[in-house]
Amino acid sequence: MTGAAGDHEALIRRLHAIGALRFGEFVLKSGQTSPFYVDLRVVIGHPDVLAGIGARLAEAVRRCPVDRIAGIPYAGLPLAVAASLAGGFPLVYPRREEKAYGTRRRVEGVFQPGERVVVIDDIVTDGASKLEAIAPLEAAGLVVEDLVVLIDREQGARERLLARGYRLHAVLTISACFDELAAAGLVPPDVLDRARAFVAAARAGA
Repeated sequence: MTGAAGDHEALIRRLHAIGALRFGEFVLKSGQTSPFYVDLRVVIGHPDVLAGIGARLAEAVRRCPVDRIAGIPYAGLPLAVAASLAGGFPLVYPRREEKAYGTRRRVEGVFQPGERVVVIDDIVTDGASKLEAIAPLEAAGLVVEDLVVLIDREQGARERLLARGYRLHAVLTISACFDELAAAGLVPPDVLDRARAFVAAARAGA
C-alpha cells in the first residue's frame, strides 16, 4: 500500500490497534454518551506512531502561511513537538493559566508579535476549546489563521471556526476512520452504524 491515502489507512488501523480509536459507551466532557472514543494521548507510548503523526501534521502545516506552530496542552503538545521535529517549525504553546512567578507569561517559547502561528491539536469536536486556546496567542500579538488537527470528529467545528475567521485542516476525519475500520473488518458493522449515526445526529444539532 503506497501513497498518502495508503499511509492514512495504515495509520487508522494502527490507531485502532493501540487503543486510540475505541468503541463502546463513553461519557464525553459535554455529558453525552458516545458509542466511540478517540484517545490520542496513548500515542506517546508508541514512538513510531507519534513520529508518523508528526510527519503528517508537518505536511499539512507546510500548506499554510506559517512562522511558528503552537501546540495546545495537554494532548496536542506532544503531537506539536513531533510536527516541529518533522517539519523544522519553531514551537510555542499557550499556558492554561498565567504563571504566578518569573516571567508571568501566557505563551511559552520565543516569538515576535505579528508572526503567523498554526495551531496544532489532536482532535476537534465543536471547536470551542480551540477558540479558548487561540485567545492568549492573539493577546500576545501572534496571528492565527489556521489550525491543523489529526482527527476531525465532524461535529460542526469547521463551520464554527470558519465563522470566526479560522481555517481548519484535518489529516483524518472520523468518517474516514470508520470507513477504513469497516473495510479492514476490524469493527463489527452494527457498531460502526451506531457510531456514524451519533456523528450525523451531532452534526445536525451543531
